[in-house]
Amino acid sequence: MRLLVLAGGFGTRLKTAIRGVPKALAPVIDNPFLQLQIELWVSQGVHNLTFLLHHQADQIIEFLKKQKCQYNGRCEFDWIIEDNPLDTGGAVANAIKHFNYRGDFLVINADTWLGGGINEVSAAKEPALAVVQLENIDRYGRVFFDRDSRITSFKEKSKGSGGGWINAGLCKLNSRYFEGWSGAAFSLERDLYGPLADEGNIIAVELQCDFMDIGIPKDYMKFCHWIKEGKVEKL
Repeated sequence: MRLLVLAGGFGTRLKTAIRGVPKALAPVIDNPFLQLQIELWVSQGVHNLTFLLHHQADQIIEFLKKQKCQYNGRCEFDWIIEDNPLDTGGAVANAIKHFNYRGDFLVINADTWLGGGINEVSAAKEPALAVVQLENIDRYGRVFFDRDSRITSFKEKSKGSGGGWINAGLCKLNSRYFEGWSGAAFSLERDLYGPLADEGNIIAVELQCDFMDIGIPKDYMKFCHWIKEGKVEKL
């Protein structure tokens, strides 16, 4: 199944730690973060990747050209550059329209390490969102779902939220949800997942795997340390 990779963000909060490079290429020991991501995705059976780019796209494209040579036909690498930021939903809609994709596909965040879940989410028979449980979800919104794993609602992030289930940054969608796109920016989280949940048409896929959003310096450094120490402890 094709994997669409959201890699167009500005990485504003991480700029002090990785000056001059896009967040997706943040150095982790001797490798760019995105290289570790690609290796992880390929190890889970992904062979068709499309990268949705905007900020510092030229650097990411140069990196992807090298990856394309390295994989030597074993994986298909495509990319598209947004002239203007389209948010997560607009970025996906833009790629679907440009490449004329049809049917089911996966979407994942380039800046979030998720130690598994590709096969589990791919196996879902309907729109699906990977979720992980954290002890502290202050940085994230909360995902609510019933005993049948059907998502019922989302709650915006807030201080003192405690623990709970969050959006892990991986979902399965279908091209029909993007038909008739106007060209405007929109959010997957607010403008698609919410309405799907209201209709009872999106399920949660619970994952028990390592998770880290490297979007702030503290968590980026934590991830680098975890890699350096050989992934011994759970993130």
